[in-house]
Amino acid sequence: QVQLAESGGGSVQTGGSLRLSCAASGYAYYSTHCFYWFRQAPGKERKELARINYDNSTTYTDSSVKGRFTISRDNAKNTVYLQMNDLKPEDTAMYYCAGWNHIPYSCGSDLWGQGTQVTVSS
Repeated sequence: QVQLAESGGGSVQTGGSLRLSCAASGYAYYSTHCFYWFRQAPGKERKELARINYDNSTTYTDSSVKGRFTISRDNAKNTVYLQMNDLKPEDTAMYYCAGWNHIPYSCGSDLWGQGTQVTVSS
């Protein structure tokens, strides 16, 4: 069974940093899939932040995180990371990683982790 598990969330002050991890298990061909980071703030819709492709190229969908957040992956560890710097109170949210396990060398997000909470205080 394919699963994603996030970790690394916590409480920090404005300007602080956190690194989130998303560990995948059950994949036969992990390196052939794309992975995403999303976040959902209270009372708001879940929003895509960034995607990392199977060729390690990246896309930052949310302009508010460009230059502050970096998505990366370590295929040897089946793990995707989100390095978050210069955190702001508006970054407070539950953070989720997502992916899928369908056609290799394709991208999609129908598989989700349980989320990890990030709280930024001023």
